Parts: sequence; C-alpha cells; structure tokens
Amino acid sequence: MPTLLIVHHTPSPYCQAMFEAVLAGATDPEIDGVDVVRRPALTVSPADMLAADGYLLGSPANLGYMSGALKHYLVGYPANRRPVW
Repeated sequence: MPTLLIVHHTPSPYCQAMFEAVLAGATDPEIDGVDVVRRPALTVSPADMLAADGYLLGSPANLGYMSGALKHYLVGYPANRRPVW
C-alpha cells in the first residue's frame, strides 16, 4: 500500500487548524489504498522518510521561508548525507 508522509511544524493554533484540515482531506474515507503517516518535523525519522512514497510538508512562513524545524528535517536527517571518504 502506498504511504503518504505528512511532516508538519504547527507552533500556532492557526497552523494546527491548517494541519487538521489537511489531515482530514488526506484521510477521507473515499480515498482507498493510501496509508497516511503524520509526524512533527522534529521527530520524523530516516526510516519514516525512506518508507514513504509521497510527502506533504506543512510549515509556517517565517520571513517568507519555511520554519527551522522543517529545514532541520529536510537537511539534518542521516539518510540525506553522503559518505565522506
């Protein structure tokens, strides 16, 4: 079964409301055959990232850019690193 990974950073009630609306849409009963996994940006693991078939990223805009927590997820997880010989 395909897996959709929703990675979110929801520091405010407005971001939380947006996340809940996205989650409600992604888990709609009319959508069959998709496993939805949700993780906060600072707790997502490399295994979560590698196991997913699709990604949905949610973040507040800080000065026109994504939050530091989401940047940490995208750049800081070990599966993204190349070995240095």
